[in-house]
Amino acid sequence: MKAEVAIVVNFITTLLRVKGLLSEEQLQHFSRSLEEALREHYEDHWFPDAPFRGSGYRCIRINHKMDPLVGKAAYTIGLSRKQLLSLLPCELTMWVDPYEVSYRIGENGSIGILYESTPPHLNSVDSCKEKLRLGHSRTVMTVSS
Repeated sequence: MKAEVAIVVNFITTLLRVKGLLSEEQLQHFSRSLEEALREHYEDHWFPDAPFRGSGYRCIRINHKMDPLVGKAAYTIGLSRKQLLSLLPCELTMWVDPYEVSYRIGENGSIGILYESTPPHLNSVDSCKEKLRLGHSRTVMTVSS
C-alpha cells in the first residue's frame, strides 16, 4: 500500500504545484496529511490477494464536489474546498488498488496508469475498470512536421 499511496499523493500534489499558488511548505504539509488520511482510510480495505475487492471504497473522486480525504488534507493548510476545487480538475477519478494506480480526467477521458506492478501470484483479472479501459480504442497518434 505504501507505494500506491505515495503515487497518489505525488500526483495530486503535482497538480496543485503546477498552479503555483501554494508554497513548498504548504505542499509538503498537504502531502503528509493526505498520505496519513489515505493510509488510515485504506487500512482495513486493502486486499493484495483480491486487488479489486474494495476498489470503490478506495476510489478518489472529484466531480464538481471535493473528495472528502483530499478536502481534509487541504483543510490542514487552510484551503477551503472551494479554493481546492479551483486548483484541481473539476472531473478527476483515481483508482487506488493493490499493484495499480490509475486516473481519468473528465468523464469521458482516457484512463492513464500511474503505477503498475505485477501481483506475485495472480493471473489476469477482469475488473470493471479494466473493461472500461479496454472499451476505449487504443489508437496511437503520430505527428509529423
